[in-house]
Amino acid sequence: MGCGNCGTGKSGKPAGCKSNGTCGTSGCNRMNVFDWLSALPLSDSSKPYHVIEVSFNKGSRKEFYRNNTHHLFEKGQMITVEGVGGFDVGMVNLTGELVKLQMKKYSVKEDPQMKRILRLASEDELANYYKQKDRENEVMILSRAIAKQLNLDMKICEVEIQADGKKGTFFYTADGRVDFRELIKVYATEFKLKVEMKQIGARQESGKVGGIGSCGRELCCSTWLTDFKSVNTNAARYQNLSINQTKLSGQCGRLKCCLNYELDTYMDALKVFPLHADVLRTTQGDAYLLKKDIFKNLMWYGFKGSSKQYPMAIDQVKEILKENKEGRKPEELQPVEIEVNEAKLVAKTEASFVNDVGQISLKTLEKNSKKRNVANRSKSEQGNLDNKPNKSNHNRQNQSTKTTAQQGNEPTQQSQRPKQNQGKNSGKKPLKKNEENPPK
Repeated sequence: MGCGNCGTGKSGKPAGCKSNGTCGTSGCNRMNVFDWLSALPLSDSSKPYHVIEVSFNKGSRKEFYRNNTHHLFEKGQMITVEGVGGFDVGMVNLTGELVKLQMKKYSVKEDPQMKRILRLASEDELANYYKQKDRENEVMILSRAIAKQLNLDMKICEVEIQADGKKGTFFYTADGRVDFRELIKVYATEFKLKVEMKQIGARQESGKVGGIGSCGRELCCSTWLTDFKSVNTNAARYQNLSINQTKLSGQCGRLKCCLNYELDTYMDALKVFPLHADVLRTTQGDAYLLKKDIFKNLMWYGFKGSSKQYPMAIDQVKEILKENKEGRKPEELQPVEIEVNEAKLVAKTEASFVNDVGQISLKTLEKNSKKRNVANRSKSEQGNLDNKPNKSNHNRQNQSTKTTAQQGNEPTQQSQRPKQNQGKNSGKKPLKKNEENPPK
């Protein structure tokens, strides 16, 4: 069960990594549990604990098997166990006393009908096992096409084939109930398998696919998280997070499981705040609660139609609530003064992160581009102003040639301009440019 980087050796163990498939990564064996009790001596060396936890399909499925053989199996060994109508091959995940804690955690009781461990996996069994694993991807693609032809509202997420090739488990997701009786018949005849259908949720699907979360680490559902609890938007409200679906939802399309990690701490911190403090009645009007600052123990209030916010201490809010119960109303709210230490701000700006490439950001580049655009505009405008007088002189010359060619015709625009100013010229008739002075 080696990952792609390690490769697989002859015995079925990863050839590259020295952990032999127990490094805990998603490639080798995801959802792995480190056996902290492996170095402890057993209470009775002749009678070790007879139940072993075995993982299948890269650790996505784990089951408990009874060890009736006289072999002492070690973690990471490939063993052959009982399957449905045949045998299956898995990896030893946990042995010893830690298996008792795992069985108690998952509420698994010792049953005489529990499946047994047969032997260590032989080379032929391992070869058949890897052959079936290579076949799973092809079967999954074809099964999706068959489900689409039957117009079934479902999605095949993963296919797991038993090591002997007699049984196949099809994991699917669907919004509602699906009638797949006809689908099972088609699968059985097409793949020559005993078909088992298992419905999983969107969180389990993302755990099987895997990926990197917004925190930069591998998804919790694909590494260690096995119990999926319901997540509500109230968890985000208690933590004063903005209700933004794109930021709060994970790759599965549901709310992130990590919203529940710190919820208990926030709930304990909220016990200090008074209950039923949504409205404070004053002579100015009713002040409504906007938010609670758990880190500073402040409650922010505001009036309707006003954008001003009033930070109030918890003791002040309790006093106002006590006065409101007695039928009294304070004249106004007395907010707490929040002081900002300027020295700390200066120190933070001085110790800010410096880029290796240089202190160049997108904002500085935008500013430089704007300055260049303004400079180019000013140059173009100045060039247009310089060119305008030349055009006017050229027009005047053209107009003068037109007047000489059209003697006796109507005057041009330039000859008409002096006529409008006849009052100013004391009745004297202006002369045209190209006319000579009349004889005396």
